Amino acid sequence: MEQKKHWAVFTDNCSKKSHFIHRILSGNLPVGFEVLADQKGLLFSKTVIDRYMDEEDRHDTILIDHTGKQSLQTMSSGEQKKALLQYLINKTPDFLILDNPFDNLDTDSLIALKDGLAQQQHKISTIQLVSRRSDAFSFTTSTVRLKDRTIIPYNEKDTAEGQVLADSFFSAKIPPPLHSKDFPTETLIDCRNISVTYSNKPILNAINWTIKKGEFWQLIGKNGSGKSTLLSMITGDNHKGYGQALYLFGRKKGSGESVWEIKENIGYYTPAMTDKFSGLHAARNMLISGLNDSIGLYLHPTENQLNLAKQWLQLLGMWELRNVNFCELTLGQQRLIMAARAMIKHPPLLILDEPTAGLDDRSAALFVSLVNKIAQESQTAIIFVSHRKEPGLLPHHFYQLSMTPQGSIGEIL
Repeated sequence: MEQKKHWAVFTDNCSKKSHFIHRILSGNLPVGFEVLADQKGLLFSKTVIDRYMDEEDRHDTILIDHTGKQSLQTMSSGEQKKALLQYLINKTPDFLILDNPFDNLDTDSLIALKDGLAQQQHKISTIQLVSRRSDAFSFTTSTVRLKDRTIIPYNEKDTAEGQVLADSFFSAKIPPPLHSKDFPTETLIDCRNISVTYSNKPILNAINWTIKKGEFWQLIGKNGSGKSTLLSMITGDNHKGYGQALYLFGRKKGSGESVWEIKENIGYYTPAMTDKFSGLHAARNMLISGLNDSIGLYLHPTENQLNLAKQWLQLLGMWELRNVNFCELTLGQQRLIMAARAMIKHPPLLILDEPTAGLDDRSAALFVSLVNKIAQESQTAIIFVSHRKEPGLLPHHFYQLSMTPQGSIGEIL
């Protein structure tokens, strides 16, 4: 049997992945990929999952699940990717393009997906677009880098040097807020035996978690373990908090507080916030919008606001990019801006939900370095949500959700 080729194509936040994918699938093959001429290829990506999910929703049907019983909308990230892989394999392609297939997967789901792909390595060639070194397949036969639109040789030394640079990148202090506001109580969040059930399905079971000023937590758990549900309790968005012993910033949920009063105490960022945002705001204005709790700036900024934004942009090494549209920044630069935007008021609590998903090694290291700096130089408590154990991240505590038939239970590690 002829041995199949397997490429690891390392990308960074300037790589034109869409252009590369189009070239491969249209047969306009770059140098080094000529063996794929006249072969049938399919794309495995989050974009493909989203497209099928939209089709299932619009036509009220099930397209991907081979059993015909479960829609993509009701699956966890790991289940969605497993279902898509099987669906594509059943179409008997000659090769698969896999765009960061392991993003947003817990360890068990990642291992299961890797095993599923490894079982196909002698039947189907793979082109793995990968941003993190640790994600590359063990059966890779060729390693290259996608620089802008060009395939070049891969040099592992470049990535390692990038990570070392990140550790010393942020030299200035975190800028203070415009208005200093000390939260009156030491305890910010207090969950006492919190349980959540949806349609008779238990999600959370007797969760006890206390978050105090200045603490740095990493929230971990498998796909589908209820992390998003728990976060929605903390942000006040989940109506299941009523009638429970849930205390948010000194007040019991349902004691007359508004959701906006809760959110005034929270800085929040998840990449999904900007997925459908046009980004036609200058980087500086995007940062200032954090003072008004809007995505983008729609009010004329004051001199004090402009000066504060300058301090943050100088800290991020992005002052020269202040007038560049947000959408024109690299993915790594966008994430730094959004982290600073969430932190610009020094809220009592900062929530970062999968903030490094899709970043290359250097950009992830920069983001981690910024988060560590915020933890060290402020009284803001941090909840960092990630399936990945980020190198260099220095949380004080881990809170783990573990799934049981009665709902996920919580444990401090």
